[in-house]
Amino acid sequence: MDRVFDAINVFFDRLAAVHFLPLALAICCHLLKMACTSRAWRNTLAAAYPEERIRWRSIFGAYVAGVGVNAILPIRGGDAVKLMLAHRSIPTATYTTLASSLVVLAIVDALAALSIFVYALTQHVLPSLDVIPSLPSFDFAWFLHHRRASLVLGAVLVVVVILLCIWIARRVEEFRARVRQGVAVLRDRPRYLRTVASWQLADWTLRFVTIGFFLRAFEIEPSIRNVLLVQVTLSLATLVPATPGGIGTEQAFIVYVFRGAAARSTLLAFSVGMKLTLTAVNVVVGFTAIALSLRTLDFRRVLRRQPATEPNTS
Repeated sequence: MDRVFDAINVFFDRLAAVHFLPLALAICCHLLKMACTSRAWRNTLAAAYPEERIRWRSIFGAYVAGVGVNAILPIRGGDAVKLMLAHRSIPTATYTTLASSLVVLAIVDALAALSIFVYALTQHVLPSLDVIPSLPSFDFAWFLHHRRASLVLGAVLVVVVILLCIWIARRVEEFRARVRQGVAVLRDRPRYLRTVASWQLADWTLRFVTIGFFLRAFEIEPSIRNVLLVQVTLSLATLVPATPGGIGTEQAFIVYVFRGAAARSTLLAFSVGMKLTLTAVNVVVGFTAIALSLRTLDFRRVLRRQPATEPNTS
């Protein structure tokens, strides 16, 4: 964390040199990106619950609330908030169906991320496995340096997964029905491409444009290659969400991948500046959505009002 704070100090030292017009455009593109993703999710849920009137406004609020919480909590804690708020907007929905609907969105995201990762491999800029543990601010170095403890944690995780599978097996028919409902849009390929995949492609386009504006704001060449390499570092940093937004790991990867292309101080200022800006935007928008949706930020009060069991809508 000391290195992360040092990087933050570097960013504030160079704040006067930041170009604020491209920075503002980057924020606008980021907000539009979230709107596109939430629209894709809303359309997925509309296919799962055709009898319900699903407002995009409510799903947008649920989505940005989850993003906002994920910005400050590790281990994807915001996903639970996202599902809870989506459930409030669709009272007849089940959490199993809501969660499986997110699998639909993962298809385009996984294909896009894999394509960019393969491109990065062809550029020979990514650190090898023997280099990764020595990267400064790398979040997962502890696991690589303490292999025995990592094996124990891995074994515990396997046991938990096995127990979860046993629990699911006892309710397999009901579980399958709810999952099939969540991915119903995939059975209508034209509808999926028109109402889900198209919005996600717009989302990814806006991701690239956002990164390009951030690069320009910090006087780094916003070439297509640089944009793609920044995106792959963002994806790798959040692959295992041990810290909020992958902070620390992201800076380590960017400094390594762009070594020699720009001064280290410039790279740190860019990486931390982009992270702090997007985190601030996500938190403000996300918690505003929570406050408007719940009329409170006290989650304990909301959870006490939740029904004890899911409605059986299968």
